Amino acid sequence: MSRSPKPTVVLIHGAFADASSFAQVIPRLIARGLDVVAPAVPNRSLIGDAAYIASIVRQIPGDVILVGHSYGGAVITVAGTEDNVKGLVYLAGYALEKGESLGELQGRFPDSDLAAALVYTPFPIEGSSETGTDVTVQPDKFPAIFAADVDSRLAEVLAVSQRPLAAQAFADAAPAAAWKTKPSWGLVASSDHTINPDVERYGYQRAGMKTVEVDSSHLVMLSHPERVVELIEEAVQATSA
Repeated sequence: MSRSPKPTVVLIHGAFADASSFAQVIPRLIARGLDVVAPAVPNRSLIGDAAYIASIVRQIPGDVILVGHSYGGAVITVAGTEDNVKGLVYLAGYALEKGESLGELQGRFPDSDLAAALVYTPFPIEGSSETGTDVTVQPDKFPAIFAADVDSRLAEVLAVSQRPLAAQAFADAAPAAAWKTKPSWGLVASSDHTINPDVERYGYQRAGMKTVEVDSSHLVMLSHPERVVELIEEAVQATSA
């Protein structure tokens, strides 16, 4: 395949969601002439999820801009060390330091409303007598915590179609921090009730990335897709120059 003059935009969804959370962003990016990939993240462990996304990135010809929402920010922090990744965009996401876990970063700040709405469910681990723990959000609390500014009917669908996150993902320490060597952009959802916005601000400021703030719920891609696309385009243009 020939090398594309523009990077491919790879969209990484977060916990309790899937790639359809980018449904308002994808057509806008395609309309701007960008190639887009939006894979399904296993949501089993930070180390395993990042390795899976890195394997997808390696197979993309040409340059890549990695975009991570929420937990997806932690994933791109690790997977973004791939050679063809030219920039990182964080959307209401976790920008971890090397050696840091989600639990450690969150623990520095007061809990968001999410903490009291989590549900823990055991699941079988293939080939093992042990069980893992799936984490989801109480469906009746999901709309207010995740999607307060998203159409209520859509929020109800998202609430009952969650993709669980295994508890292991909160404990894994990031083996690398790609923002140390790759240009990065961060969007703070200032009305976020899923991640304390100060967690987002702290990670972005520590990384020295350019940061914008949007008065949005956690699902900023659905409530403010144009603003998200503008930030992604800024990263595309800056890394393509």
